[in-house]
Amino acid sequence: MSPKPHILVIEDEAPQREVLVYNLESQGFRVSEAATGDEGLLLLSEDKPDVLVLDWMLPNVSGIEICRQIKTKPETRDLPVIMLSARSEEVDRVRGLETGADDYVVKPYSVSELMARVKTQLRRARPTLAGQVLAFEDIELDAETHRVTRGGEQLKLGPTEFRLLSTLIEKPGRVWSRDQLLDRVWGRDIYVDTRTVDVHVGRLRKALTQFGGEDPVRTVRGAGYSLG
Repeated sequence: MSPKPHILVIEDEAPQREVLVYNLESQGFRVSEAATGDEGLLLLSEDKPDVLVLDWMLPNVSGIEICRQIKTKPETRDLPVIMLSARSEEVDRVRGLETGADDYVVKPYSVSELMARVKTQLRRARPTLAGQVLAFEDIELDAETHRVTRGGEQLKLGPTEFRLLSTLIEKPGRVWSRDQLLDRVWGRDIYVDTRTVDVHVGRLRKALTQFGGEDPVRTVRGAGYSLG
């Protein structure tokens, strides 16, 4: 199974935060929550989420400032941010989006609409978690049925090799370090030696070439692995 998509909620109003967390968890997401911007930034640095739901009006550091910080750092620039705000004026919406927010939702909002918007951002950021079929050259991965084919032939992959391929195929050409692959495939809470990554990459290569074809997994010396 793929790891659950991780959503971080930064919202200072406890009742609203509780409703959000409850609904996100009932949709099958793993949720972290923070009541202040500083607490949220700390959580984000420790465990980067797949989507951030961020309130504009926060004590001390505003949501706008947090969004600005996130979008200027290379390691978090691609994190989808959904801004929540009671400000419904067009000028405020434009300001929020210009700061880098990927979506802007005006309070009071419909919870079901917000859930749909979270899923939309997740599809853009991590397509395999949204159950799409991803392809690279003649390799196809169906996240929902856990089927992988190459050139029309169904491949036999173990669960770890499937998660590895899921990560690599999301962004072909991107180089993933062993530590990044450990976080994505095994999870942060599990201690696994980085050499274990090499072993499973070897198994993935074997599975991908079981019916012939070139090995699509590239080793980048001193950096990690990429697909293509």
